[in-house]
Amino acid sequence: MKPVAVIIDDEVQIRRLLRVALEAENYQVHEIDNGHEGLIEIANTKPAVILLDLGLPDMDGLEVLKRLREWSEAPVLVLSVRDDEMGKVAALDAGAEDYVTKPFSTPELLARLRAAQRKTRPEEEVSVFKCGDLVIDLTGRLVTRAGEEVKLTATEYALLRLFVRHPGRVLTHRYILREIWGPQSEEHRQYLRVYVTHLRQKIEPDPTKPRLIKTEPGIGYRFQGIE
Repeated sequence: MKPVAVIIDDEVQIRRLLRVALEAENYQVHEIDNGHEGLIEIANTKPAVILLDLGLPDMDGLEVLKRLREWSEAPVLVLSVRDDEMGKVAALDAGAEDYVTKPFSTPELLARLRAAQRKTRPEEEVSVFKCGDLVIDLTGRLVTRAGEEVKLTATEYALLRLFVRHPGRVLTHRYILREIWGPQSEEHRQYLRVYVTHLRQKIEPDPTKPRLIKTEPGIGYRFQGIE
């Protein structure tokens, strides 16, 4: 059975473009042009992925996302003409896996879609992650590079574990700080910058040109390392 993709967007041309791209990737595509019917469609079809526009005619896309997250963990890729930093942060904090600004390239969209779906793999399914010569064993709490153990502090390990459990997903500063240091630390970005720098020095082949932990300027970080 083909995986279902639900598109919630009131622009016919965008829906047509997305349908062609998604059907070429073997998805069964359902198109909806408003938020209310979109929520009903998601509840009925339990899709593998959701593509959600923020500018809907009946309700704001962020409201759709917030309602959806009350009962569904299906990966959501937000599509929007809004390119402001705060809008992206709001969508990601509300539970979106990623945010793509219109107009977008189809190859980039599909790549981000694949990354968003990887995030949904059950944690029990894979406990050992490999990124080149870097091996992260979550069960054994062991990290090695080229066969040599990488010594991490408890906080560095917790940060790395958070990243590898959400491969390809943009994690906002606030989300990471809340998960690692608690709600009272949500505004203390300097904590995060220091620990990301330390982590890069230990796991990146070239910390000055990071390939594994990517910076999303003004928003947060994305872990790109899962192969």
